[in-house]
Amino acid sequence: TAVHARVATLSRAELSGAWPDVRRKLLWAGGLRDLEDARPGEGYTGHAFNDYNHCDLTCMLGDVQDESNANGDIVGISKRNLLGPGIRVASDPSLGPGGSWSTCTNGCASDPPRDVAHVQFQAKIAFKLVWSPVDDYASFCLVDDDGALLASGTPTPPLPSLQQRRMNFDIVRNSKYATAAEHLQTSTAAE
Repeated sequence: TAVHARVATLSRAELSGAWPDVRRKLLWAGGLRDLEDARPGEGYTGHAFNDYNHCDLTCMLGDVQDESNANGDIVGISKRNLLGPGIRVASDPSLGPGGSWSTCTNGCASDPPRDVAHVQFQAKIAFKLVWSPVDDYASFCLVDDDGALLASGTPTPPLPSLQQRRMNFDIVRNSKYATAAEHLQTSTAAE
């Protein structure tokens, strides 16, 4: 995918800079604009990768952007989870017509995953950010929908709180998405 091609251009050194800069690179790789001043629901992306939950980068087809979880299939997600207007504002159209979003990871540890990407948008994730317990959640990895490692970094502060980084790993624990983070090599000596 175009997102995977962009992720492949990001070096470990680039993903080990100051967290705000790293987060902007992740948004770019995923085809999202950095819109911290927009209102929630109207393209705001300041939450993306900044908490434990909004860590799935999901690319979708245009005809599912306005799905809302109205049937309540995703536990812990509002039945009025209308993201379409914000997706259209924040997405980089050069990556395709459907747009991208940083979706909630709730339910991703089940098999098959029962999270927003897979259920509400009937899509695979392009990547998931997972903080690693190997170095007390100082490093993160990006994994694809199969849990394969795409990239990793050890960013510098200001980071999301340690509690949020731990909760991020806890939500994927015992799933295919945890494996790369559990075995992450954090040394940058080889790169």
